[in-house]
Amino acid sequence: MKTLIGGAIAAVIGLIGLTIWFPAFLQLLAGAIPIMLLLGGGLAIYLGFDELKDSWKKGDEEPSESSDDPGKYKQEIEDLKKEIETLKTEKA
Repeated sequence: MKTLIGGAIAAVIGLIGLTIWFPAFLQLLAGAIPIMLLLGGGLAIYLGFDELKDSWKKGDEEPSESSDDPGKYKQEIEDLKKEIETLKTEKA
């Protein structure tokens, strides 16, 4: 209950202060918005560049893996065929 009353009092005082110092609030807001845009834009550029570098790395890795895959899969198929044949002979 104390929190509710304290919050209501703070909201009323804040509303009164905002109406009294509205021009100062607008001046503060006018100074803060360009800084926020600058920092947000810089962060977006950094994250976009980082994502672009990650996609370049993934692009470099994929072709090298795909060239080894057919031989690896053929060898695995041959090993499984041999294992099936040994299991058939053991069962019989």
